[in-house]
Amino acid sequence: MSQRPPKKKEAEFQNNPFKSAIKTLQDQEKQEKAAAAAAAEAAKKKTAVYKPAKAPKARPEDDDVGLFFSAMDGVQQITHRGEAPKVNPRLPEIIDDNAEALAQLSDLVAVDGPLSFTGSDESFEGSSPGTDPNLLRSLRRGDFSVQDRLDLHGKTQKEAQAAVERFLSDSRRAKRRCVLIVHGRGLNSKDQIPVLKDAVRDLLSQKRLERMVLAFATARPQDGGAGAVYVLLRR
Repeated sequence: MSQRPPKKKEAEFQNNPFKSAIKTLQDQEKQEKAAAAAAAEAAKKKTAVYKPAKAPKARPEDDDVGLFFSAMDGVQQITHRGEAPKVNPRLPEIIDDNAEALAQLSDLVAVDGPLSFTGSDESFEGSSPGTDPNLLRSLRRGDFSVQDRLDLHGKTQKEAQAAVERFLSDSRRAKRRCVLIVHGRGLNSKDQIPVLKDAVRDLLSQKRLERMVLAFATARPQDGGAGAVYVLLRR
């Protein structure tokens, strides 16, 4: 028996543009339904509410510990009771900005050479040649804060001179502007001769210190008076 009729019908179906369009529409509809179902499923997953596990209930003692550490945040332990806080001597504190400006100007215009010296048995002062006289006045009245100090009590004259030179060199290297040297008044020395005071005065007037020292002046009473001297260092 011949199989031609089925093949003929299939060929007629394939060559029929209407039937082909219907099949295409049906396929598109199936694809759209599948896509809509997938989108609905994805939206359902997104809107699902996540319920985290309940945290364990904090005990009252846990709250107390947390409050204690929160209140103590930033508190430092006191290890030296009764002692005054120490100020860092390296802080470049300047009391009077005008005095510092004058010192900077004097650094520029001062002439190389030994420091000039004037004074008496009680007080003395000096400055580099060409320094503005107002600078000495500012130094004398304490317009510069003392950023470090050296106490020479108990030293011999030779030890004191070496200590002063080392102290001035270290202070200038640390960029300090004003320092204090405590030399004493010699009231307890033989014949009450101020040996250390004279040694410091002579040393500060020497030419070899001109590149370090800009000016010096006897200290105010609260800083030692006639028993100490301010030294203003070059930058």
